[in-house]
Amino acid sequence: MNILFIGDIVGNPGMDIVRMWLPSLQKKYKADLVIANGENASDGKGCTEKEAKQLFELGVNVITGGNHTWDKQQSQDYLKKDSRVIRPLNYPRGTHGNGYTIVETHAGKVCVANLQGRAFMSPIDCPFRAAEWLISKVKNEVKIIFIDFHAEATAEKLALANFLDGKVSVIVGTHTHVQTSDERIMKNGTGYITDVGMTGPYDSVIGMKKDAAINRFLFQTPQKYQTATDEVHFSALFAKVDDKTGNTILIERIFIPEFEKSINKIDE
Repeated sequence: MNILFIGDIVGNPGMDIVRMWLPSLQKKYKADLVIANGENASDGKGCTEKEAKQLFELGVNVITGGNHTWDKQQSQDYLKKDSRVIRPLNYPRGTHGNGYTIVETHAGKVCVANLQGRAFMSPIDCPFRAAEWLISKVKNEVKIIFIDFHAEATAEKLALANFLDGKVSVIVGTHTHVQTSDERIMKNGTGYITDVGMTGPYDSVIGMKKDAAINRFLFQTPQKYQTATDEVHFSALFAKVDDKTGNTILIERIFIPEFEKSINKIDE
């Protein structure tokens, strides 16, 4: 089972670079399943039906979310209509939408789930206990479980990964919009990365226009959120999973294009 996961898509710049790169990456990795975190796809706040339809037309199979899923009423309404768009499982009972979905691909079934951290974030239900419940619920139906853990703290992400190692196939971190270089297969077979990173504009502060973001810190007052536009990059993760054991057997971090790391000056 070849799984391609796209990190947090931010606004129109993120949507545009997905259009540019996803078709060729699907072919390169022979992706059986494409998952994307879309909680910032609608101008940085939520994912409405408009953005979801565009992503599905491009070949995305499941859209995951996070704390910004709730920022637009249209996003919340859409959760009620399409099971392919999921939100964190560990929100309180009765919250709109589903925290996981089971996808039938030509290579077999996959459970895709979304969890949200609690460190430095809203005090919602426990993601560890929610994950235990999920595994008990689907273990007789699927061998492959993929989790998008939308969390702030590195320690919380690593703790969950160690807690679930060998019980799920892949855990990818999202939310910080900064890609980490710690992708690996853990001791008991779970593929892991602390954060896949942002698919969007990097001439920014994690996707937001720089002046407004800087003023938030300078003055400690609310500022209008405006999505940046320039220096757009595509962040993703590829995982190959053994469909018999459910273990990850190959993992690869993707970042396109690479950052500029040297400046060549021509002497006059």
